[in-house]
Amino acid sequence: MSNESNPFGGMAGQYATNVQFGAAPANGAAPVADLIKDTTTAAFSADVIQESRKQPVLVDFWAPWCGPCKQLTPVIERVVQAAGGRVKLVKMNIDDHPAIAGQLGIQSIPAVIAFKNGQPVDGFMGAVPESQIRDFIDKIAGKDGGQPQIAEALAAAAEAREAGDLQTAVQIYDAVLEQVPDNIDAIAALADILFEAGDVEGANEVLARAPDDKKSAAALVSVRTKMALAEEAAALGDSAELERRLALDPGDHQARFDLAMIQNAKGQRTEAADNLLAIVKADRTWNDDGARAQLLKLFEAWGFTDEVTLSTRRKLSSLLFS
Repeated sequence: MSNESNPFGGMAGQYATNVQFGAAPANGAAPVADLIKDTTTAAFSADVIQESRKQPVLVDFWAPWCGPCKQLTPVIERVVQAAGGRVKLVKMNIDDHPAIAGQLGIQSIPAVIAFKNGQPVDGFMGAVPESQIRDFIDKIAGKDGGQPQIAEALAAAAEAREAGDLQTAVQIYDAVLEQVPDNIDAIAALADILFEAGDVEGANEVLARAPDDKKSAAALVSVRTKMALAEEAAALGDSAELERRLALDPGDHQARFDLAMIQNAKGQRTEAADNLLAIVKADRTWNDDGARAQLLKLFEAWGFTDEVTLSTRRKLSSLLFS
């Protein structure tokens, strides 16, 4: 898309990214009967991995005994049907087919993972409202009304941020929010940039822009959790002192827990996760299973598909169910 046709293109500059967004299946929308199906471990590769190379596929992990799963099923099926072929829905009963859920580190259901181009790209847990499912599908598969331009702008902003060009990233996010004030991705990213720059008040002001029916969106929850964890870590003191305590007594779980909090605040995710996993392994009862509960908070802050989240979930599952 040229800069002339994209109002955000001039800001994107060298960060312009090719984004496949909202493309319809080559032969038109799929019949409703083909949009939703059940799958098995053996069929997962064909039903999800290969199919997601044509259009996004949502995988709903559920079980017959799960009450929230029964609440989510009719809602997500209705939204997928209304999306007219932009996404497909594949349902997997984890009682009958636990392997895939285990590989993805899923510990609670319902859990929905979106696959694109053969890879998991996003997800959510719980019986979320219909409006949130629609927003999720729009984010994954795109929608009409200028969304391809906005998607390109968000991709360019993300590239600018990764390159360290925060000024350009902020300008693009601001421009997106002028056009679409309730764009959750722009709100979350802008708030995160401000928070990392030390402007906590500004970050909170940006987060407050989210409409009430979207305040529980995963991207916003992630930023709020990250901010809360950093505030807690700031009150824990010197990491060197905690390391000294652990050297004297490796069983000092409070010192290990506090050190993990500080490590997370410094961006040392793997080290933080390993310390909390060590507590879980040594004593599940410590602080009312506090280490495991803290890991779940970290997963929320890091994001559903973050590499450290996924690897730590697998390690945690191994500890809990071995």
